[in-house]
Amino acid sequence: MEKGKNSNIDQKYDRHEQLCKELNQTYRSKNIAYGDSFGKTVQKYGNISALTRMSDKWSRIEALMLGAENNVSDERLEDTLKDMACYCLMTIIEMEEMNSNAK
Repeated sequence: MEKGKNSNIDQKYDRHEQLCKELNQTYRSKNIAYGDSFGKTVQKYGNISALTRMSDKWSRIEALMLGAENNVSDERLEDTLKDMACYCLMTIIEMEEMNSNAK
């Protein structure tokens, strides 16, 4: 490999790890603040409720990427992308929990 390419990919790996840690911190603080409302909603209504929340985030991502004005000053595109990633991971957690409870 050319010089510098390994360091670039290593930087990406490091950034990915850092983002995952940030997602976990956000998940913990929001889950405490919201009282595990996502988990309770998925348990009550099923995976469609997770899809609904992800769909809302997707619509916001799409609008921001296509140039819509951001009228929410404390939520940038990056924040919305992180929220979407969290919802995806939270959905996996709820699916795993449902599968383990079904056994």
